[in-house]
Amino acid sequence: MILSPFEWTIAKRYMLPGKGERFIALVAGISLVAVMLGVAALVIVMSVMNGFRGEMFDKIVGLNGHAFIQAYGGRLDNWEGVLKDVRATPGVTRASPLIEQPLLATFNGRVEAILVRGNTQADINRLASKVKAGNLSTLRADVDDVAIGSQLAQNLGAQVGDVITVINPAGRSTPFGTVPRQVAYRVSAIFEIGIYDYDQAYVVMPMKNAQTLLLTGDTVGTIEVTTTDPDRVGEILAPLTRQLQGRAVVTDWKTVNASLFEALAVERVAMFVVLSIIVLVAVFNILSSLIMLVRAKTRDIAILRTMGATRRSLLKVFVTAGFCIGAAGTVAGLILGFVFLYFRQPIVHAVEIVTGQNLWDPSIRFLTELPSRSDPVEIVTISVMALIFSFLATLYPAYKAASTDPVQVLRYE
Repeated sequence: MILSPFEWTIAKRYMLPGKGERFIALVAGISLVAVMLGVAALVIVMSVMNGFRGEMFDKIVGLNGHAFIQAYGGRLDNWEGVLKDVRATPGVTRASPLIEQPLLATFNGRVEAILVRGNTQADINRLASKVKAGNLSTLRADVDDVAIGSQLAQNLGAQVGDVITVINPAGRSTPFGTVPRQVAYRVSAIFEIGIYDYDQAYVVMPMKNAQTLLLTGDTVGTIEVTTTDPDRVGEILAPLTRQLQGRAVVTDWKTVNASLFEALAVERVAMFVVLSIIVLVAVFNILSSLIMLVRAKTRDIAILRTMGATRRSLLKVFVTAGFCIGAAGTVAGLILGFVFLYFRQPIVHAVEIVTGQNLWDPSIRFLTELPSRSDPVEIVTISVMALIFSFLATLYPAYKAASTDPVQVLRYE
């Protein structure tokens, strides 16, 4: 497909029609814009879908680990020995005890359902990058301080330094029945994970304090595990699953979030197919514009043939003219897509202002911001697909042009 100077000159001439051919130029321009919008839509949607899945995975797995070892009955006997065995398992990079219990919290008459999370000091320190106000330095076993999620703080109306009351309905038994246990804690930090469900429920405290609040003594109910490869977590922890059978159950992130990530995977494939059809429809405009160009240039084509132009030369001329439109539309689409993704958050806010609708409600979308994560392989795939479609759209008009019989066209001239 290397063009000679003659073929390239003719191709450029046909890509830029003259004054009497403005309608053909308009159709070619529409073809370019259609390809550009189709490619941009594919880039934007696939990047947002990838970003949504990636952010969900990073935040959920980053906070909760790749797997949980949960004891039957909520208390894991000899958890120190189990923890030692877990850490000795090949492929396990981190394992730490964890206490989680749904309770209630009150402040200034407001009551919210919470999830108390008792962590080791090392796990608490990992939240440092998520802190929006206050600090984690006072979260120690000898101080009744807690860190709470940003949405929970907003729902309670609490700020750093305020004292909230955590209520444990399973309190101590008395002659008059079970009395709920109420403990006051000072809010030393407010953090934001970025997932609405976590930010509206989590109350983090040292593990010793959680054990005191829940009256569990020196026991834990869960061991959080992180592995070298989250996709192989089941294979890595298979020996532990057999070893702990009857005492605890091993649950990985795939099982806990299976429905969510499977739905995202199906939606991702469906969106790619649907938007690919948009690109396919766009290249039909290239086909129609080339057919119009061939019909308008029939006499010129016949003259070129009589001057010695070969069928192969004419084929290359019209393939090049159509392919360049598709290539220009693809490049413009990539640029438009990346510009949109770069300014995605201001664009969302602008649309919300214009329409008066909340387009990205964190309580529905899980994440607090519209995510984006472009996959280079997908970007290349989208570009190659658009170029192949554009090339295929040029074949029929180019073949018709190359098949023009100069005798039939010029016999009455």
